[in-house]
Parts: sequence; C-alpha cells; structure tokens
Amino acid sequence: MKNIKRIILGLALGIIATPAVAQQKTDYKLSFPNAVHHEAEIQVTFSSVKTDTLQVLMPRSSPGRYAIHEFAKNVYNVRATDAQGKPLQIYKANTSQWNVVKPQGDVTVSYTLFADHADGTYAGIDETHAHLNAPATLMYAKGFEQAPAYVTYNVPQNSNWKVATQLKQEQGNTYFAPNFQYLMDSPTELSNFDFAEWTVNDKDKQKTIQVALHHTGTKAQFQEYVDKTKKIVEEQQAVFGQLPDFDFGRYTFIGCYMPQAVGDGMEHRNSTILTSSRPLATAMGPLLNTVSHELFHAWNVERIRPKSLEPFNFQEANMSEALWLAEGFTSYYGDLTMARTGIYDVKKYAADLAGDLNYVLLSPGREYHSLVEMSQQAPFVDAARSVDPVNRHNTFISYYTYGLVTGLALDMTLRQQYNKTLDDYMQALWRKYGQPEKPYTLTDLEETLAEVSGDKAFASQFFRNSIYGSQLPDFAPLLAKAGLELRQAKPNETTLGLISLKYEKEGATISNGTYATSAAYKAGLDRGDVILTIDGRKLKSEKDLNKVLGKHKPGDTVPVTFKRHGQTRTTNLVLEGNLTLELVPYESIGKQLTPEMQAYRTAWLGAKAER
Repeated sequence: MKNIKRIILGLALGIIATPAVAQQKTDYKLSFPNAVHHEAEIQVTFSSVKTDTLQVLMPRSSPGRYAIHEFAKNVYNVRATDAQGKPLQIYKANTSQWNVVKPQGDVTVSYTLFADHADGTYAGIDETHAHLNAPATLMYAKGFEQAPAYVTYNVPQNSNWKVATQLKQEQGNTYFAPNFQYLMDSPTELSNFDFAEWTVNDKDKQKTIQVALHHTGTKAQFQEYVDKTKKIVEEQQAVFGQLPDFDFGRYTFIGCYMPQAVGDGMEHRNSTILTSSRPLATAMGPLLNTVSHELFHAWNVERIRPKSLEPFNFQEANMSEALWLAEGFTSYYGDLTMARTGIYDVKKYAADLAGDLNYVLLSPGREYHSLVEMSQQAPFVDAARSVDPVNRHNTFISYYTYGLVTGLALDMTLRQQYNKTLDDYMQALWRKYGQPEKPYTLTDLEETLAEVSGDKAFASQFFRNSIYGSQLPDFAPLLAKAGLELRQAKPNETTLGLISLKYEKEGATISNGTYATSAAYKAGLDRGDVILTIDGRKLKSEKDLNKVLGKHKPGDTVPVTFKRHGQTRTTNLVLEGNLTLELVPYESIGKQLTPEMQAYRTAWLGAKAER
C-alpha cells in the first residue's frame, strides 16, 4: 500500500516522469558573490539533452500576474559548456531565448542576474538577502517541462542566511521541484529571517504552517504577527471546513518587510510571498490584511482555478474572464477574515468597506465594461507598465475591488433571500472544483450558484446583470440589516467633483485625467490644464478654492479661466455636491441596534472557528 500511495502522489505532482524524460533533470546552482551590487551568478545544467539545438528561455510572465514582464532584460554574461567544461556555441534567438548549437549529453548554461526589486513579481538581491521570484530568476529549456528540478543555494559565507521556500528540501541547501510549473510557482527568500511553525490537525491529517519573516521589528512584534496569523488560518479553514492538502504537507508565509522592499503580496500553491517597506511597528493591521488575502488564494485560484489560466503560459500574457471571483472574492474574504478574527473591529471594517463602495459606485468605469471585461483587462493593469497616458480612470475599475463589492452584494442577497451565505457558495465550489482539482468555467460558476440558492432563475439573472453586465444593487437596505448605515458623508458640501489639483504660483494644475462623470470633464477641462481663476478668484491654494466653494451650492454655474498649451481660455463649470459615502455602525450615530440586527451582524462578521 505504501508504494501505491507513493505512485499516486507522484502522478499528482508530476514527479513520476514519462519514459521520454526518465533520465532528464534540471540542476540549478545559485551563488551571490556580488550581492552588494544586486547580482547573482546562476548555473543550470540540463541533463541528457536529446535535441540538435537546446532552446533555453527566460520567462516573460509570472504566476499570479497576467502581464508581460520581460525578465530577460536583467540577464547577461550568458555562456554554455558541455559536461567536460568545453564551450558550446550559443546565440540569442529572440528577446527571451538563447539557442545552444549541437549540444551533446549534459549542457550547462551560466549567466549573471541583476535583481533590485524585491516584490512578488521580480527579484531583489543585496547584502541582507536574496529575494527570488522564480520566473524572474531561473532560465528553463524546452523539452524539460516535465523533468524534475533541483536548486542549490550557495549562501554567502558568514551571512547567516537561511532558506524559506515551498520547494521540498532534499539535503542541506538543495531543494526539489517535481516539474517546471511547480518550480516557477515557488519563490524563495534567503536571509537571516525570524521563523515560527505550528501543526494543524485537519480532518485527521497533520499539516504544518510556517512563517519566515525578514524584517526590522522586535521579537515581540514577530510573535504578535504569528499569533494573529494563526487566527487568520483558523478562520479561513472554517470557511471551507478544511485546509488544502498541501503538496509536501506544509504551507509557508514568506515575508520581507524591509526598507528596500516594494509592497506586494503574491499567492502560490503552497506558500505566499509578502513584501512591504512598512514595518510591523506601524503597519501590523495592513500587513496582516495582505496575509489574509493571500492565504485565501490557497483555496481560491490555486485549487479552485479558472480553466482559462490552465496551463499558465510563461511566454505570453495570461488573460482570464474570472478574476472577479479569483481576486475579487478573495479580496472580500481577505477583509472579512480581519473582522471575524477581531483584528479589525466593526467600525474599521465598515470604514474600509465604504472606501471600496466609493471607488466602485462613483467611478465611471461600469459604463464602459462589464465585470467579466474588467477581469480581461488584467494583462494591461496588473503590474503592467507603459509610458503613454491611458484613460483607465474612466474605463476601468479594478476587478479586485469590483469583485469584492459584487461578493458583498451576493453574500447579502443569499443571506436575506435564501437563508444561505457566500460561505456556502465557496464551500460548494471547493467540493466541486477544488477537490479533486477541476478547472471551472463561468457556466460552472452559474450552475453552482443555482444549486446553492435553489433558484436557477436568480442565478441566471445575477450572472446576466452583474457578471456579464454592470448592475449592482442598492447597498443601503442590504447593509441596514446588519445595523450599518450607508449615507453621504458630507451631503451639504459643494465641490468640483473628482479632480486632482497641484497648486502653484500661476494657478492649479490638473495633474490627472478628468473623470467622465465630473464637472471638470463636462466643462472641457483635462489633464495638464492650469486653472487660473474660478468665479473671478485666483486659484493659488486650496484655501482659495474653499472660499469660492463656500459661497455656492451644488448646481451653481461658475466661470473658469484656464491655460492650455500656453493659451488662456474660458469655460463654465457646474458645481457638484460631495457624493462620497460613509458606512457607519448604528450604535456610533445614536441609532438603535436591534437584537435582529446584532444577530445578523454576528452571523456575518462573527468568528466561525472554534477556539
């Protein structure tokens, strides 16, 4: 029985190689002799090469990101040798590919990597650490996608660096990946990090949770972080009724909260990478919120996975129509978990939710794209970079936040109309598509909603209107059931609407593109225009603007002079009211929180884990 189980596990992970690649493997050796200048020296040996030309590539995209990143731009000094160390001819075939001519047997490719951007997508190396996202670090070869890979980290002498990764430890600092896809999904942090681990008994299986944190905080702050992470794990385990079966029996939170890090969080199958320049001392809550979001991905997107992302293509942008669920619902649960653990109180949770509602409800993007179409924009917006101005402030709403707000709407509707919850929906998706893993389509998601609600017509309407369309409900009555009032924060305030101004001697420069729904846009004002006067008053400071606005009410028309391309022009602008919303608990504004409201709120925001 033991050997049968081993074969089954091997097939699940891709460890058992097919006869065609039975003798093939990939060996990486990484060293950091010039870490102070952000360089790594990398050797990769491809064994038993069977082709006339070995095609070696640098990835162009990374799991959890959807855009092209061109990691090859940070690679140089590329060389190739045979098993005896004899140089082989190698040439660059395209921007991300090198061809080794007439390889025989084992081929070693060596290169230097420059890495100075420590986040979830790129790599960062200096004298304190090596923070490595695999696609930004490791070359691979065509034909070796199913071959096992071994990675050896040669840490600098006297560095005290340790290794944190979801790769399986073989011996010492050598680690194992069953295949190319798993290797590329496995980030690594080498540093003198703080470390903690604990065991969870999950449906009679022992699962290990680890925290490896490279940071500047105290031991007490690290312990607080670990204790609250434990609560997050417990609450999310309660949503699904179990933890995933992590491939090597463990899940690792890999954190780098150092001044040189760039804020990010990135999910992986059995780990997450967490980065920020903010320390635990001042940002414990927000950092744990990212922990919460990324852990939820261990179920939602790593195992409950859209078919459109299978398999992940490392040479192209990866587009999916389902990121509203994969990222958006994860954002909803990332925040919800903070309330259920008590890390955030109801006032903080409501305030954050108000920010999300303001962004989605007041942005013009829903006039341009449906929620599905917003998801499909990911290759252009998810850490994608461009130098030309874009109109996304008008045409795009992040599928993270838009999906979060849609998840809120669905949760409230299921609770109030069907005596079900979004937890029930996620559990159903887990049973159908998470175990065993079966990638889903949007049709699958709609059918599952029909099963959970017991109302096929409702599920069809919800997907037609809110997923393939752009409709959202009136949130005020939905949230009132929980004793939360959604209202205008400053109903009597007069404004110019959504606009970003930079005050200078000459006037106020519009620093960003104007919103299509704003007074400025309707008056013909645009990015780069310098507003000289409003209603005859020079505009050199925010104080000047407030004096003008204080004399008017929403709906008043005022003359505006502005300069564009060196020419002075005039227009008329209709002033707006302040549409910003706030979400406040009834008890904080003197309204009665009834027992029914309290019970509803507790069922929604209260702890689900047994402690």
